[in-house]
Amino acid sequence: MLWHTMKIKFSKMHGLGNDFVVIDAVRQKFTLSPEQLRALADRHLGVGCDQILLVEPARRPDCDFRYRIFNADGGEVEQCGNGARCFVRFVHDQGLCAKREIRVETLGGVIAPRLNADGSVTVDMGVPVFARDEIPFVSASDELVQPLLAGDVELAITAVSMGNPHAVHVVADVDAAPVETLGPLIETHPRFPRRVNAGFMQIVDRQAIRLRVFERGAGETLACGTGACAAVVAGIARGLLDSPVRVATRGGELSIAWGGKGRPVLMSGPAVCVFTGEIDL
Repeated sequence: MLWHTMKIKFSKMHGLGNDFVVIDAVRQKFTLSPEQLRALADRHLGVGCDQILLVEPARRPDCDFRYRIFNADGGEVEQCGNGARCFVRFVHDQGLCAKREIRVETLGGVIAPRLNADGSVTVDMGVPVFARDEIPFVSASDELVQPLLAGDVELAITAVSMGNPHAVHVVADVDAAPVETLGPLIETHPRFPRRVNAGFMQIVDRQAIRLRVFERGAGETLACGTGACAAVVAGIARGLLDSPVRVATRGGELSIAWGGKGRPVLMSGPAVCVFTGEIDL
């Protein structure tokens, strides 16, 4: 019996502990099945990661690259903010692009990450979306704060899209928040037809929050870039926060700035390459 294996080069990267396997699909051509994606993401049998990021040639003339994101469960998603920071560092380090700022097409729209002189990365994450149909979120109301029944617990959430859907819930103490039990119930709630990322936000002061996020298809991660953006946007829209906001996650700190309705969200934070390698799939 003949086994056909495929050698793929990758970089293992992380943004505040939210970790990725980043693959250059510009210089090496391949397709990965959901089974292969799950195998790559497996922390015992593969490389191990929250998401797999593919760097592909742009299909649009106004973009430098196409950015595809696959969760550890093999499903493709629209957006990943920590991944976007790793993306710009990867294309720079790999010599794929010399520009400090690039335009990248994603399923969730075009983003513009910029590599700063100090090594941090700032990403224009685009304009947040509150329209129910676009999130998507099933509701008869346009209210910013809405009740959501998770099991037998009624929560007050703000639904917002950062290119991917988020439900932000304010808690008194993020360490005591029942993320493990409520997270899965919010993620798979029938009012979110495409599932949702569940954010648990503790307000420290008007320019600082603590955050935990139960991510769709990945479970709780050490940091979630779009989750940080969504939480800050929800807090500012509700009059609880002032831009810019420091977001403390379990993996480290992000800075999020938002100028209000119709304006894009700017996210700044680190992107680190841990190691590079080659794997047989």
